[in-house]
Amino acid sequence: MLHRSEERPTVLIGKDTRISGHMLESALVSGFNSAGVNVMLVGTLPTPGVAYLTRALRASLGVVISASHNTFEDNGIKFFSAKGTKLPYVWEVAVEQMLLDEPHWVSAIALGKTQVLDDAAGRYIEFCKSTCDHAFTLRGLKIVVDAGHGAAYQIAPMVFHELGAEVVAIGCAPDGLNINQGAGAAHPELLATTVSGCGADFGIALDGDADRLLVVDAAGRLYNGDELLYLVVADRLEHDESIAGAVGTLMTNMAVEQAFGLLDVDFMRTKVGDRYVLEELSRRGWTFGGEGSGHLLILDRHSTGDGLVNALQILQACVRTGRTLSQWLLPVQLYPQALLNVHLPPERDWRSNALLARVQAQVEAELGSTGRVLVRHSGTEPMLHVMVEAQDGDQASRCAERLVSAARDG
Repeated sequence: MLHRSEERPTVLIGKDTRISGHMLESALVSGFNSAGVNVMLVGTLPTPGVAYLTRALRASLGVVISASHNTFEDNGIKFFSAKGTKLPYVWEVAVEQMLLDEPHWVSAIALGKTQVLDDAAGRYIEFCKSTCDHAFTLRGLKIVVDAGHGAAYQIAPMVFHELGAEVVAIGCAPDGLNINQGAGAAHPELLATTVSGCGADFGIALDGDADRLLVVDAAGRLYNGDELLYLVVADRLEHDESIAGAVGTLMTNMAVEQAFGLLDVDFMRTKVGDRYVLEELSRRGWTFGGEGSGHLLILDRHSTGDGLVNALQILQACVRTGRTLSQWLLPVQLYPQALLNVHLPPERDWRSNALLARVQAQVEAELGSTGRVLVRHSGTEPMLHVMVEAQDGDQASRCAERLVSAARDG
């Protein structure tokens, strides 16, 4: 596929800290080289760092060996185009299909070569800092950084330190087995406790490949991706920038949509997944999107979600204005959400469940305009996800339980 566009393509490969990453890296290098493709190895690097370097170094393709927020037992492969964007789904399907085809090898003289890029981390650190105003500084601030024992374990503390912050690093001691284990964006409780305990001003939690983040304030309060998306857009509006709209998902809290309405910013929802958010942003020519999980897209700063770059945009908004996170987010009073899962055998079609449909209609009528119901099937396991959003948390929980019972019994 690469040879169709270039005679001698170059692929850039990075990975997170999982023990299986080295093995998969070796396999990929062998496969690419045997097909006549050159390889550039950047070592352990956040996913958005690979995306940036793929674009900056004019590589034909970027490859990341990571399973994101999952624990070490899992691993996977992500692809980035030469522009630093995730490959469209149809391309990924084509790659999977090619794995079933007869391999194409080249002669010995045409084998690809492999080189190691020694300064990959430094290049990416400079890129992260370049997304902020030149005069921006974190001097006088104490920041706790939790890398989840993942790909940003060295880079994240350095970014904030080089901008002048006093850095307390946690989740920065990977051993190949502890990625996302009790730390990082998957487990922000440790960050909140540490921030409160050491008197820090902010806490930043990243996931295993550092493409998403959660933020904690000095009081130990956690802010999710829905809230952070609002903050970034509100800050840009204060720069007199014209913002047509922002994109979230079906899971985005109603309070965020309502707050965007007060800013006169249109808000669109997509299916759950940053891929769909990016597709909608590209289709509309918009810049800002995100998910509650902490995937934020700020497309005039990076071509993909970047936990470190996004953290800097949030910190810059607070430093520039002197406002705390809680002050920025006064207009966003999140609705309580009840999230429940119910196991469904693959052969059961939940869409034909008459009892579930009837109960869902009853719940939606009860909530009216003060709540939402979302029932969707998991894309990765035989599970039905039920979400109820309401002004009252107890009501949301009761309604969610009714829906789960109907899904199970109908």
